Amino acid sequence: MSRLDRITADASICHGKPVVRGLRYPIQMLLELMASGMSVEEVLEDYPDLERDDLLAALEFAALTAGGQAVGPLGAA
Repeated sequence: MSRLDRITADASICHGKPVVRGLRYPIQMLLELMASGMSVEEVLEDYPDLERDDLLAALEFAALTAGGQAVGPLGAA
C-alpha cells in the first residue's frame, strides 16, 4: 500500500520542496530527524500534527528516490 499521496509539493509552501499533506514539514527534515536517531514515536511527540503514516510516506519517498525512481507528479496541498 503506497502512502505517496500524503506527499505534496506546492511552490508557495517551503519553496516547492516535497512536504507532508501540505503542512510545512519538508520530507528532508523528517528524514534527518529519523536519521539522527529519533524514533517515529519521538518525532510524533515533538510534532503532534503529524501521523505515523506521514513518516512512513517520507520513508517510502526516500526509498524510491534513492533508488533512482522518479516520483511524481506530487499533488498540490
